[in-house]
Amino acid sequence: MMLSRMLSHLLLPDWWLRRTFVRADLAAIGDAIAACERTHRGELRFVVEGPLPLASLWRDSSSRQRAIELFASQRVWDTEENSGVLIYVQLVDRRVEILADRGIAARVAQAEWDAICRAMEASFRRGDWRQGALQAVASAGKLLARHFPAGSSNPNELPDQPLVL
Repeated sequence: MMLSRMLSHLLLPDWWLRRTFVRADLAAIGDAIAACERTHRGELRFVVEGPLPLASLWRDSSSRQRAIELFASQRVWDTEENSGVLIYVQLVDRRVEILADRGIAARVAQAEWDAICRAMEASFRRGDWRQGALQAVASAGKLLARHFPAGSSNPNELPDQPLVL
């Protein structure tokens, strides 16, 4: 299985990722993140990745393991209230992972994030990339607004625009 997965990642053309999430989709996702972050003190970071880096493939990293790497490298853990949330989309493996920093994880069960992931994956299977992503941002925003409502100080600590790798 490792060899077939490695080939899937290594042989995928660059244009495939750009076809899945076009510029207008990425802009809409960024706008949705900016809008929802006004309702809570959490910080969302949306990352879309096509082929995995060779080092991750060689280690046979799972989508969850790669999300953990990106959670650290994108400094999602480094928000003042420990309220960062990473939404990671691994296109080749067709997996979505949501990781929440410890301030949020103490209040929101991982099962709630996993439900958002599975709904997003279902939308993606239907080809509804934009709608699946927007619904995930909205659902995450509702959870964050319930557990981390906006206060008088609500700095924007992470970029709102999705990162495409």
